[in-house]
Amino acid sequence: MLALYFSLIAFMLIGLIVLILPRGAVTLLARSWGRYFLWLCRVAGGINVEFRGLQNIPKGPLLVAVKHQSVWETFMLLGLFEDPCFILKRELAFIPFFGWFIYKMRNVPINRKDGSRALIKLTRAADREIHADGGRQILVFPEGTRRPPGAPPIYRFGVAKLYEGLNVPCVPIGLNSGVYWPRRSLQLKRGTIIVDIMAPIQPGLNRNDFFALVQEQIENSSNKLIAEASA
Repeated sequence: MLALYFSLIAFMLIGLIVLILPRGAVTLLARSWGRYFLWLCRVAGGINVEFRGLQNIPKGPLLVAVKHQSVWETFMLLGLFEDPCFILKRELAFIPFFGWFIYKMRNVPINRKDGSRALIKLTRAADREIHADGGRQILVFPEGTRRPPGAPPIYRFGVAKLYEGLNVPCVPIGLNSGVYWPRRSLQLKRGTIIVDIMAPIQPGLNRNDFFALVQEQIENSSNKLIAEASA
């Protein structure tokens, strides 16, 4: 954990120079950090990763719905996609240094206190970004916060509004990161985190049908991976 946070600070300090360059340079630095993070997990933490279904990631604009159990997947996703754009809570953008990179990468902060207005702003901002620079990947954690492995799901309908408004394929992702890197804990466990990248859900579904389907797929996948880790 010390190696992780010291190196994160080092990357951000180096990145201060990159902030004056075009957004692509900052994205490249962030993706480099994501790959370094996985290396550090393996070498210093004894945590490996197995990706299943990488062939299911199409090129171009995309909505990605990811199970959120740990801080681990936040960093992992940086190196997995070509031009990621995170939907994240606005408070993260106020963190010194870190927030500057959030804005430079043109991630989309959301103020959850705005209620229904926040969804309208979110969809407009995501639509603007998803079609920028040849097509970006919009990354969202549908539950909005980290959940312990096996906890009852609390999916928010915002992911369905995004799916309806963006009109692009949605790739669901299940994982079992919380088994090895529990939330709000410094006690890591050695092992292999499995990331299950499922076939894209094509645009055109009714938003209620999509909401039920994406939740079913992500939960079924994540629960199977948790059971696999326990075994």
